[in-house]
Amino acid sequence: MSSINYDLTKLRAFAFDVDGVLSSTTIPLHPDGDPMRTVNIKDGYALQLAVKLGYEVAIITGGYSDAVRLRYERLGIRHIYMRSAVKIHDFHDFLQRTGLRPEEVAYCGDDIPDYEVMREAGLPVAPSDAAPEIKSIARYITSCKGGDGVARDIIEQTLKAQGRWMQGEAFGW
Repeated sequence: MSSINYDLTKLRAFAFDVDGVLSSTTIPLHPDGDPMRTVNIKDGYALQLAVKLGYEVAIITGGYSDAVRLRYERLGIRHIYMRSAVKIHDFHDFLQRTGLRPEEVAYCGDDIPDYEVMREAGLPVAPSDAAPEIKSIARYITSCKGGDGVARDIIEQTLKAQGRWMQGEAFGW
């Protein structure tokens, strides 16, 4: 039984911010000044599984680094929007390219730049340490902090609700 108050059988896609969602809100800086993000291995497993099972997955982030792009490309994610100044524009592009409707997408964000997308996505999700404004519009607040399994939580609950968790493709990378 899912703890998410949404009909998860509607979902066909997942979209995520990076900093504060797929990575921690506190990140070390490389000596050259670039942020060095963390990743959660269980998030990675769930993301690649969702891709294998035919779900559309998008990354929409204001940040940019080759390491982040490579990480998500290697998991099979094709829709990667970096340096996203106004995320709602990239969200609309994602919908247009995939033919999805907003109610078919779970979007997870943690801060003010995610606000407009979260107001439009069918299932707006926030990590437990998200900004109060984001939590106030989230339909689901995961018990995970950013970087601690947010994607795994959402994807696993969705796949279980759709009867696809631990089926077929689940037993390999």
